Amino acid sequence: MAQAEAFGFGTQIRKSPYFEATVRWGATGFSVYNHMYIPRDFGDPVQNFWNLINDAILCDVAVERQVEITGLDAARFVQMLTPRDLSKLAVGQCKYVLITNAEGGILNDPILLRLAENHFWLSLADSDILLWAQGVAVHSGMEVTIREPDVSPLQLQGPKSGEVMRALFGDSIMDLRYYWLRRVELDGIPLIVSRTGWSSELGYELYLQDSAHGDALWEKIMAVGQPLGLKPGHTSSIRRIEGGMLSYHADADITTNPYELGLDRLVNLDIEADFIGKAALKRIRDTGVSRRQVGLLIDGAPLKGPNTTFWPITREGATIGKVTSAIYSPRLKQNIALAMVTVDHAVIGTEVEVATAHGPVRATIVDRPFYDPKKTLAAA
Repeated sequence: MAQAEAFGFGTQIRKSPYFEATVRWGATGFSVYNHMYIPRDFGDPVQNFWNLINDAILCDVAVERQVEITGLDAARFVQMLTPRDLSKLAVGQCKYVLITNAEGGILNDPILLRLAENHFWLSLADSDILLWAQGVAVHSGMEVTIREPDVSPLQLQGPKSGEVMRALFGDSIMDLRYYWLRRVELDGIPLIVSRTGWSSELGYELYLQDSAHGDALWEKIMAVGQPLGLKPGHTSSIRRIEGGMLSYHADADITTNPYELGLDRLVNLDIEADFIGKAALKRIRDTGVSRRQVGLLIDGAPLKGPNTTFWPITREGATIGKVTSAIYSPRLKQNIALAMVTVDHAVIGTEVEVATAHGPVRATIVDRPFYDPKKTLAAA
């Protein structure tokens, strides 16, 4: 097994509570996300994809840092951060939300968890929302406390993840509904478990609430799960692009608004709350957008991995947009991509040219997601 010291990491970027365990279990490469190391390589990414869609994988996603918001005005403050209507968010429920700035730009697209009446977590994508929320709170006049708790998620994803959860927690866990959470313990280890995940497959996230138990938790889950087909793994770029799931900084950033992404359902302009970006989002809704996200099928030989730069998209010699995320899907046997193009060209069936790292190739604009568009697998 690999030794952690071989990677030569310093102390300025944090390691997760599962770091040593992931190295023992075969992690050979890492990237940085929310100022932490995240395993990105357990060998063959294609095999990792098949493990995910056929069996189950356990992923260290402690980089999904939590912003904890508590206090008498916690619910009102959280609503100020997002254009999604939270008035019916129940205790024990989760929602996918957008955090927007005054111009309507997206700062993050976290999962919001409501643990109690005045207790919320924002489970973050890759940007510093802790600092944003604390800054917003300074002159808000609201009674809130905002901090990063000692919470580190794992993702258990794949069609056999339910069987693993049953083996870990008993039959009662099987009635946990999609986008709901529950407090549990595993041999005295305190956890929050939710039916969520970044895979578009059946899956769960296990939020460890005491990092001292990180190594033990990983080993307990693998010991129970291995006989059921569980394998160590990493979040799959193939599967998340198939599912049309956003990767912040790639498919969206501070200059991207929800309407460009077709996420109108996450913007509720008729609510009474004066959330940040409300006026700007009203203007954008009324005037329309100049570009839209689309799917692409890219011709040519299978891509050897994801794109590492934004590939320009042209039509009749004019640049009309960029590829934000591209990958070869071994299941669909096609190169698939998420892209942002000018609204005039965001028409299904439009043929374009993509300047890939290996030269120009033809591509066709299609709808997305590419697979299971109604998320029947994740919500089963």
